[in-house]
Amino acid sequence: MTTALDSLPLLTGLSPTQRAAVAGVSTVETYAPGHRLFDEGGVADRCWVVLTGCVMIDHTTPGSGRVALQSLGHGELVGWSWAMPPHRWHFGATVVSPTRAVVVDAVRLRELADADPELGYRVALVMLETLVERLQTTRIRLLDLQRQP
Repeated sequence: MTTALDSLPLLTGLSPTQRAAVAGVSTVETYAPGHRLFDEGGVADRCWVVLTGCVMIDHTTPGSGRVALQSLGHGELVGWSWAMPPHRWHFGATVVSPTRAVVVDAVRLRELADADPELGYRVALVMLETLVERLQTTRIRLLDLQRQP
């Protein structure tokens, strides 16, 4: 498992010991297109790091159904609602192409982070990096929409 984590740029800030700890609460799973990873409002008890394939983040809008917001691929983190109470998903996610991902048990990861503040700090940095990237992507999309006639 650590070899799968070692190859992910997202986790390069973790030491080998920290990656091993994360690997200890993780599995690798494969999903077929159409598989629903999670729905808005559900319990956020895991997260995924995509190894191959594509996952679409969506939001359910009354009258319109599910609206695609962003696609995530290799090396990207899917799901961060597990990090903050009340640990409920704010969006949904569906697999759109055959996908292989590291699935992290977020409950156990929070326990590891609580027990090891250095690991907790490193995980927080990964989350912040992901959040900044998503905000930048959203900003660019909004600017593009503003430019359209």
